[in-house]
Amino acid sequence: MVAIELDGVEKRFGTVRALRGVDLTVEEGEIFGFLGPNGAGKSTTIDVLLDFVRPTAGSARVLGHDAQTESKRVRQRTGVLPEGFDVYDRLTARQHVAFVAESKGVEADVVGLLDRVGLTDAADRPAGGYSKGMAQRLALAMALVGDPDLLILDEPTSGLDPNGAREIREIIREERDRGATVFFSSHILGQVEAVCDRVAILEAGEIRTVDRVDALRDKADSEAQLTVTVEALSEGALAAAREVAGVSSVTAEDGTVSVTCSGEAKLPALNALADEGATVRDFVTEEATLEDLFVEFTAEDGATPTDDGTAASGDGAGHSSAPDREEGRI
Repeated sequence: MVAIELDGVEKRFGTVRALRGVDLTVEEGEIFGFLGPNGAGKSTTIDVLLDFVRPTAGSARVLGHDAQTESKRVRQRTGVLPEGFDVYDRLTARQHVAFVAESKGVEADVVGLLDRVGLTDAADRPAGGYSKGMAQRLALAMALVGDPDLLILDEPTSGLDPNGAREIREIIREERDRGATVFFSSHILGQVEAVCDRVAILEAGEIRTVDRVDALRDKADSEAQLTVTVEALSEGALAAAREVAGVSSVTAEDGTVSVTCSGEAKLPALNALADEGATVRDFVTEEATLEDLFVEFTAEDGATPTDDGTAASGDGAGHSSAPDREEGRI
């Protein structure tokens, strides 16, 4: 079944077109990454799904319900972690979670939820003294109340250290395994790549592409880098590797052969070296990361890499992700 369906959604704020005919389908039970630089329209899209703003044109359905005429039913089945969540300073974490349970009219294991997000020791402290990362954990616990069918997470790892981000990713996977759908909006491309089944890239209010990360690599025509440690290398072996379909360059220096090629050409290139007498001792492959693909799909419209390596437009900023490295595996 379909968890989220947007059909030709437009949104204007005066003369500004925040969304331009957005069509999007998210299947039940998947972790879906929603990417785009600041100003792309991600938050507006989420606001339409939750009926915080009404679309100028088009329609939105969430869990089979019209997002505008049945918004109460949508919210009853949805857990939300909003970007820039503000706590109630005088309330404890326990009181925050209990309040959500009461508002939804559901039973909740308040202690269990706080333990799950790592806030057991701070459960009875006023949330006004929480760090940003602790506030993020609290917001996630509140989103999880009632075992929602849909989780909408807007920058869920903001303010968390690497260990905290890893814990949140694990919770997201557990929710997916439980049967929930997770709609995950983020600038942190490495986080999205690590956890999402599919991703959509939004730019200037339009969907540029929707697919799995590996399929996006094929769409973008991105190349892999194959680095091979060899002995007894001959010019014939290098020539054979250069002749493999999909190989764009082959260079050798000090017993290391570097091959730039399509993903499908990695194994044939490696075999070509071996068949012509090169003794392969080890190899490493590097694929294009989601960061690379993001830049490629948005750069044509003015999004440029920021100082830390991700793409941004306007005042957008992001975080870089490490390359996909596979040692001894094609």
